[in-house]
Amino acid sequence: MATRVGYALLFCVDAIAAWISLTPSLARSIEEWTYKYVQVQCIQQETCVGVLAVHRITFALALFHVVLALLLVDVHDTRNPRATIQNGWWGPKILAWISLVVCTFFLPSAFFVFWANYIAPVFAVSFIFLGLVLLVDFAHSWSEACLDEWERQGSDVWKYVLVGTTLGLYGMVLLATLLLYLFFATGPCTSNRVLITINLLLSVVLTVLCVHPRIQEANPRSGLAQSSMVLAYMTYLLTSALMNRDNKQCNPIARGRGESAHTTTAVLGVVFTFLAIAYSTTRAATHTLMLGGDRTTGDIALDPEPVAMEAPISVPPAPKNTLRIEAIRSAVAAGSLPSSVLDDELQTQQDEGRVLVNTNDDERAGTRYHYSVFHVIFAVAACYTAMLLTDWHAVRAVKEF
Repeated sequence: MATRVGYALLFCVDAIAAWISLTPSLARSIEEWTYKYVQVQCIQQETCVGVLAVHRITFALALFHVVLALLLVDVHDTRNPRATIQNGWWGPKILAWISLVVCTFFLPSAFFVFWANYIAPVFAVSFIFLGLVLLVDFAHSWSEACLDEWERQGSDVWKYVLVGTTLGLYGMVLLATLLLYLFFATGPCTSNRVLITINLLLSVVLTVLCVHPRIQEANPRSGLAQSSMVLAYMTYLLTSALMNRDNKQCNPIARGRGESAHTTTAVLGVVFTFLAIAYSTTRAATHTLMLGGDRTTGDIALDPEPVAMEAPISVPPAPKNTLRIEAIRSAVAAGSLPSSVLDDELQTQQDEGRVLVNTNDDERAGTRYHYSVFHVIFAVAACYTAMLLTDWHAVRAVKEF
């Protein structure tokens, strides 16, 4: 757990640094520090330095996690020497991340213009789809937890909680759709009306599919709880997109205090990003949900497989052959046997489970999450954060590189 918290804090620091780099004063300072090397003039902005600085910083974090993902491929046990890369070496890892951030400012701006326009959006969209998968998985877990508590306690409270949250989310979706029609689909805003209508039609289709007899027969866990959460997420994404449009005729937020609305959208997006990362690293990465169920073959598994954990040993049991150990120890002390003989004997007993187990190690029976998937999630989340902070705007440079 401490390892995952450490990586989350590093992600938070990187996101804050990327957000600070958007300030005009810091952008001018970056131009001066690099002797105008990173200066890029844009069509819609006075300078692209701040926008590209966001992509430079988040690119460094994404590359950092991609390298770790490659180094930790096929590590399923903390006894693997490479597991120390994941759970230790924090000083060198932080130094490596800082070095990558610094090095990105020596790369040509043309590379990051291409990255910001074509590569980062693809990974950001993949993170959105990942969020949908995680949301469906969470909805399944939530509904089953409520039903289990209802059956176990025999109280109707959990039934009302499940029904209430489902109806509440549907109510929020309907209210948000109505407000979008009233404020974002008036006058010549045909594209907005089309998008809102498509979202509404998809909501109806998903609701019908979740309760369709064929779907229920194939997957009895399917229900309105899942569809309500997915529809709420879809409506949030649509609202966020419409609020960040520059067209003042079709965006009342842009006509008013647009900056505060953009800040609110960015904050909500960052909060969801952290929630998705936290859930994915404890659920999806734990059981390789995105990469196909178990570690060999099979369908996508939404249910975690129980990990057989031995009871922790707080007191070391006595060796079965104590006399042999003492005899070898005495011989080593007398110099008649090399110390390696004693080490080999102790190692043999350790392999047989007759030595003290570290009770603070929660992965002694195997890793509790997939290390490589863990870092891949962080890499795509870094790209999503970059697009979120830059309002998904494409970078249009004045000159071609």
